[in-house]
Amino acid sequence: MDQVFDGVSSVLKACQGLKTPCYVIDEKKLERNAEVLASVISHTGCRILLAQKAFSNYDFYPLISGYISGTEASGLFEAKLGKEEMPEGEVHVFSAAYRDDEISEIISCADHIVFNSIYQLKKFGPAAKKAGRSLGLRINPECSTQEGHEIYDPCAAGSRLGVTRGIWDREMTPEAIALLDGIHFHTLCEQGSDALEITLRAVEEKFGDILPQMKWLNMGGGHHITKEGYDVARLEKLLIYAKEKWDVQVYLEPGEAVALNAGYLLSRVLDVVENSGVKIAILDASAACHMPDVIEMPYTPPLLNASAGSSKQYVYTLAGPTCLSGDVIGQYGFDAELKTGDMLVFGDMAIYTTCKNNTFNGMPLPDLYRLKEDGRAERLTDFGYSDFKRRLGSS
Repeated sequence: MDQVFDGVSSVLKACQGLKTPCYVIDEKKLERNAEVLASVISHTGCRILLAQKAFSNYDFYPLISGYISGTEASGLFEAKLGKEEMPEGEVHVFSAAYRDDEISEIISCADHIVFNSIYQLKKFGPAAKKAGRSLGLRINPECSTQEGHEIYDPCAAGSRLGVTRGIWDREMTPEAIALLDGIHFHTLCEQGSDALEITLRAVEEKFGDILPQMKWLNMGGGHHITKEGYDVARLEKLLIYAKEKWDVQVYLEPGEAVALNAGYLLSRVLDVVENSGVKIAILDASAACHMPDVIEMPYTPPLLNASAGSSKQYVYTLAGPTCLSGDVIGQYGFDAELKTGDMLVFGDMAIYTTCKNNTFNGMPLPDLYRLKEDGRAERLTDFGYSDFKRRLGSS
């Protein structure tokens, strides 16, 4: 909790008068995370990419780009964003399947293109190779290290993500493997380097005979590198091992580690209702619209001056204002009663929020603020009715 709300006093001072809900991203915390990643790069020779699926607020790319190696994209739009807003860095892209009408533009803006199937490697690889792109194939080492988050487990039985060794042996041809420069795997989600060690062992067992033929190895994302207590030394040892064992350039592409604990969602209490002895504070922020991972993951986000559960005297269920019955953030305990107009500050809200939020029920998108190093809050967006309407029709 200390890591989440470290320095939050400057946020409260700068943001008291802001219209809520709004997101506030702290430059100092972003830079602190970037420094950790830059240290790993320096110690190991690896390259680290920003996975834009977790954090794609490009106003901060100039700050981040001084520390890392480029961006990772999940499709055409993210690839274009990376090329436009972090042009000095590498642009890597992976998609579960590429479209015929987009592949030419992807080839034009991506440096590395990773395919999810041998079929698509054969279909699109020759044109990409001719354009001078570095090509990779995502593998599935069939090694699950997830617990409790099956929706985020790419190695679950029946997963559509990555080529298993059985499929490789059945479908790979000399012509296809000649197109390949690298192997990509991504199996982790908010995990430590111990899980990476287990996974790397499985990759070596399943694909160790292939790796000496490659120029690079991308270990994907899900590495919680900037989380307090993460074993960075073990990570660095694994990266150096892979680099020396197979003579490859090693890549990591974390998203969460770049912006972990660097953002806040500010919200205010609109009303307090009661049902069956449960007090429910209805906020102007919605779990479904403004922090969808709360429902999807699911998890209970950290909240300043409160604790999850019922350990304190005053207990409330915090919920959003939409019509969705399940628009619930969680149960929290407070030292004092909540009143209409009270401001609440949720932590770790830079990741999987602004890139996943939505306007269900006509909910407005929260504006985004940059907390500058001098303590000032700079407004970056001006969302309103037109943003809601533009998504739904022609006018």
